[in-house]
Amino acid sequence: MPPKHIISAATIVVNEHNEILLIKGPLRGWEMPGGQVEEGESLKAAAIRETKEESGIDIEVVKFCGVFQNVSSSICNTLFLAKPIGGKLTTSSESLEVGYFPIEEALAMVTWKNFKQRIEYCLNENSHPFYIEF
Repeated sequence: MPPKHIISAATIVVNEHNEILLIKGPLRGWEMPGGQVEEGESLKAAAIRETKEESGIDIEVVKFCGVFQNVSSSICNTLFLAKPIGGKLTTSSESLEVGYFPIEEALAMVTWKNFKQRIEYCLNENSHPFYIEF
């Protein structure tokens, strides 16, 4: 049987006021929008789709930042930097609240596992591209 891996794509969306888009999920609390890449879908397309589904915001991907690989769970998390180009903030079944927050405030709000570290890596251009195993 072939190996089964989960590939996800998440987006750090920074607006013109240097604020980060966060969604509040029912399980993990505040986090960046993202989710699983579907079969036949590109990483970039998944990042754009998931951001729209979870936040209502249309984005333009600015760059690929890197990968966090959860080795024991066979999950590859890909991360992109993006800017908003349309849409309006909307909640969904996957997001109880959505909003833009100043970077320092946003980082303090994200408490799930290594999600804060993922955002920090994406915001640090000197670290791109990165590959982190955990």
